[in-house]
Amino acid sequence: MRKILMLLCSVSLMVGCKTSSEIGSKKEKKWRLVWEDDFERDDIFSTGVWSKIPRGKSDWNNTMSLDESLFEIKNGNLILIGKKNDIAPDDSSKFVTGGVFTKNGKYFEYGKVEIRCKLEATQGSWPAIWMLPKVGKWPYGGEIDILERLNFDNFVYQTIHTQYTQKNKENPKHYTTFPINPDDYNTYAVEIQPNELRFYVNDQFTFSYPRIEGNPEQFPFGKPFYLLIDMQLGGSWVGNVPDFEKPIRMYVDWVRYYQK
Repeated sequence: MRKILMLLCSVSLMVGCKTSSEIGSKKEKKWRLVWEDDFERDDIFSTGVWSKIPRGKSDWNNTMSLDESLFEIKNGNLILIGKKNDIAPDDSSKFVTGGVFTKNGKYFEYGKVEIRCKLEATQGSWPAIWMLPKVGKWPYGGEIDILERLNFDNFVYQTIHTQYTQKNKENPKHYTTFPINPDDYNTYAVEIQPNELRFYVNDQFTFSYPRIEGNPEQFPFGKPFYLLIDMQLGGSWVGNVPDFEKPIRMYVDWVRYYQK
């Protein structure tokens, strides 16, 4: 009987044992940093990754300017500035703002995009960090808003826009708000995965936007997107901008891109 018991125990142990390779294969892969910009240089545009955002007709870009005074690198920060228009007397815009994007310089597909920044504010300020597709008109190609802050809010918005979300606001939920310390640096991130987008603020999960099978216009992600970082002033969402004397700044400490 003792021999039988010992044999049964040995068989049980053999069945229950797994090789280290079998165990490791089931562990979730960790994010691996594949690209970053920490702005530890003198020239903002020397890498060929970043370009200035030109003036447009939309609320978000109708005060953009290419003037050098709106772009700085100082103490390892990219600084984007919004101020009264005292640089271009022939420009009808009352205010001017600086913004950069990686369009034609660098694109992001599946992976994690993370940014650390600090945001100054005034009434009518609208700093944003977001992503648009290399190919595809809005909103069919999708839009990923990693961060938007309005006025003096002590929270930020994180939002998804697609053709689907124009008609379906809550199924699935396509945005959230999350508190921040507006006087300090905060970290914002999105994970672009095959079946969902996952958002974070200061390493805290905020919400996810899942893929709905059989509806491609609901989830047009995973293809090349470029990154936009811009200081914006005014617009229908934030309202009018009163006169202000001191320029406001957006301090970007670093941008990182991870893959698994």
